[in-house]
Amino acid sequence: MRLFRRYTPLLAQCILLLLFSACAAQPGALATAPAPTTLAPVSVVQIPLAARQPCADRFVSHTLPFATGARLREIRTYESNGAGLSANDLDGDGDLDLLFASIDRNSAILWNEGGLDFHVQELADPFTRSAQIVDVNGDGLLDLVFSRRGLGGISYWQNRGASAAERFVLTPLPGVESYAYALAWADLSGDGRLDLVAGTYNTELKQHGIAAPETDERAGIFYYEAGEAGYTATRLSPAAEALSIGLTDVDGDLRPDIWVANDFGLEDGVWRWGDNQAAWQAIAPFAQMSHSTMSIEWGDIGNDGKLAFFSTDMNPYDTSPGALARWLPMMNALEEPHLAGDPQRMANVLQVHETGGWRNVAPYRGVEATGWSWAARFGDLDNDGLLDLYVVNGMIASNLFGHLDNGELVEENQALRNLGDGDFAPVPQWGLGATASGRGMVLADMDGDGDLDAVVNNLRSSALLLENRLCAGPGLAVDLRWPGSANPFAVGAQVELVTSQGVLRRDVRASSGYLSGDPLRLHFGFAPQSGLQEVRIHWPDGALSTVTELLPDTRLEVTR
Repeated sequence: MRLFRRYTPLLAQCILLLLFSACAAQPGALATAPAPTTLAPVSVVQIPLAARQPCADRFVSHTLPFATGARLREIRTYESNGAGLSANDLDGDGDLDLLFASIDRNSAILWNEGGLDFHVQELADPFTRSAQIVDVNGDGLLDLVFSRRGLGGISYWQNRGASAAERFVLTPLPGVESYAYALAWADLSGDGRLDLVAGTYNTELKQHGIAAPETDERAGIFYYEAGEAGYTATRLSPAAEALSIGLTDVDGDLRPDIWVANDFGLEDGVWRWGDNQAAWQAIAPFAQMSHSTMSIEWGDIGNDGKLAFFSTDMNPYDTSPGALARWLPMMNALEEPHLAGDPQRMANVLQVHETGGWRNVAPYRGVEATGWSWAARFGDLDNDGLLDLYVVNGMIASNLFGHLDNGELVEENQALRNLGDGDFAPVPQWGLGATASGRGMVLADMDGDGDLDAVVNNLRSSALLLENRLCAGPGLAVDLRWPGSANPFAVGAQVELVTSQGVLRRDVRASSGYLSGDPLRLHFGFAPQSGLQEVRIHWPDGALSTVTELLPDTRLEVTR
């Protein structure tokens, strides 16, 4: 390990400012902060990554000691929607721990003991949906947040820094009073604090006795702005079937917007902060969108500095007569009239920005149909410097699939490799095609060896950890710390790894995808022949830092 400080020469900084300013003003550019005007010195520790197991050129499946839905005698809608999970280092030992939500039992922490060995700590918080690990109060300790089934609202477990048994204490969130299904966190107001966006699933509220959720003041889409004494609520919409929320720059104004993925043909909602006025404004940036959007994901899939957005829906990847026969009765039951001008389509959508606006290119890139798809994640699974795509599938509902054994539509999860030319291709040989009815999912380096593993919260079967044993290139991990700020883990930062083969870009998030949280630790893979030049960090307040003298297969702890 080495501790050192680096200051980038002023001329190089000025050139970078010009380049960054030129590209960031375009919709889809990977930026959520103004062009940097401050050079922020950092201290850096480089920690060698763990040695990899012998490669098998595939992922190896491990069963985890957690399951949700197994206690229910019958799975019906909307129990069928399952639950999510999150991965982050909760105890500061360098290993990523796991947090699982559960629809029929207590939630749980799986503490990572290293070597893919975990021990379980149950939390007295049952019937949860979304699981998030985020520093809510900015004290440098990661807290736990769940949304809860039905009328349960949001539960916040504050990290008090005590021993494992007493570390997390159930604590109110002042001003947060809505029901909730999907959650997302980011600094939307620009004051450094993490704000919350919560969305309800109104159809489920009806099932729990609220006949007209739109008239209930606790239902809908809510923006909660964090303040000194709590949160101030703004109701963006009473209509909500929110399965996922993405906080990312959609309109190119260099600040995060709010994108809510809605189910049941309710169009996705997108809001931007209005120019010169303190209000959120609804916008319609997309000519096409998914019909029943289950998950939102984004990333720089072309290594060109531009974001692409991916949303999942129901669309069978297998169109053989037998497969379509399994789908057809359900599709007939759910079929809705398609009105002229309706931008929704029952398929995955991949948005890329071209002259004139966003365009759906999913049909041409090989990602339109991945099954009854829930969580989707971009990640460089084979460490070649390109973001691949992993999507988890399946459905269990006796009232929808009564014609199938156990009311279950069994499908394989789909792994798609980025070919580098804009197209994706299935890679079943990677061994990621589990059929355990996945819902929430994260991609994270669970064994600390420099490649991404996958963890899936399945419905009615044990959770899976899919260990990456691909024969792949080296990796680099980055942890950001910003002590003394209200955002100590630098959520919203943009990080670039400059290599001789090109520039790779990642952003620090607290949450995205279906009911799940994101690891704050960033992962970069790259080809063995790539020369590592520097890491550029665009902090959430617009400041810029650089790190040089990089070594492959290390983890950088960067402290501002």
